[in-house]
Amino acid sequence: MLADPNVQEILIDVTKDDENSIPIIQCLLNGKTTDEEIAEETEIRLNIVRRILYKLYDAGVASYKRSKDPETQWYTYSWKFEEEKIAEIISEKFDKISREIHQSLEYEEDNMFFVCPNGCRYNFEEASERNFICPDCNTNMEFQDNSSIITELKELKEKMS
Repeated sequence: MLADPNVQEILIDVTKDDENSIPIIQCLLNGKTTDEEIAEETEIRLNIVRRILYKLYDAGVASYKRSKDPETQWYTYSWKFEEEKIAEIISEKFDKISREIHQSLEYEEDNMFFVCPNGCRYNFEEASERNFICPDCNTNMEFQDNSSIITELKELKEKMS
C-alpha cells in the first residue's frame, strides 16, 4: 500500500512531513504500536513521532488506545493505522479534482479570452471593461483561441471517467 505514490502523496500532505511520515507509517503496518517503539525503530525523535501520529489521527488515518501502566501509573498509547480511511481520502480527492476539471471546462467553453503580450488573461467582460488594454503592462490585449485548453480539459475529464 505504501508503495502507491497516491497514498504516499496523501500521507505526506496530511502530515506535512515527507521525510518522516512514511517510515513511521511503515512501522505501524509492521506491528510496532507504541510511539516509543516507533521512535526506537525509526531513530526519529519521540516528539516528532508523536506529532506525526497526532496529525494522522486528526486526519482519521490513525487511531489509538490509551492504557495505564499499573506500576508507573504512566499512560501508554497504542497506535493503529486505519488503511480503509486512505481509500476514502483518495476517493474524495478524486471527486474534488473531477469537479474542478468540470468547472474549468465549463468556464473555458462559456467565455472568450483576451491576453496581453505578458500573458495576463481576461475574459471578454473583464477585457471590454478595460477597453482591451492590460491594466498591468498598459498594452493591447488580443483574442486568445482557447480550443487547445478545452481539448486538454475534455481529455482529462475522459481519463477521469
